[in-house]
Amino acid sequence: MLPGDNSGVAARRMDPEKLKAALDGQLVALDEPSYDGPASALPDALVAAVLAAYDRGLRPERDAARQAVRYLLDKLAAAAPGRTVEIRVPPYAAVQAIAGPRHTRGTPPNVVETDGRTWIELALGRLTWEDAMAKGAISASGSRADLSEHLPLR
Repeated sequence: MLPGDNSGVAARRMDPEKLKAALDGQLVALDEPSYDGPASALPDALVAAVLAAYDRGLRPERDAARQAVRYLLDKLAAAAPGRTVEIRVPPYAAVQAIAGPRHTRGTPPNVVETDGRTWIELALGRLTWEDAMAKGAISASGSRADLSEHLPLR
């Protein structure tokens, strides 16, 4: 592994019990029945439930939104390993991704920051990078802070 390369780092393992609790909490808030599908589909079901809350004009449950954002950020970091760009989705999570020079001190030169809904919509392809930038939903600084070639996540 090269210095600054996180490609050998496994994605954070999400606790299925915590995912299920967050998903069920979101489903209750949406007046829907508890999740009874396979554990392997929990993360995607959680993302869908959080997106359903946004689509209904509701604020998603905090833990559900946090875990959905974290899951999608981890997918990006796994798909585009590296430490060149820091992607921040406050107050939920942040990751470093994208191959290139590693940054180790202070504010990284390449930073992307957005809100939870925008990140989820970008990750799922419901919103393009260009459209999000045009409406000011993303703050991106640095020469490598364009994530359009990595989105939507597959």
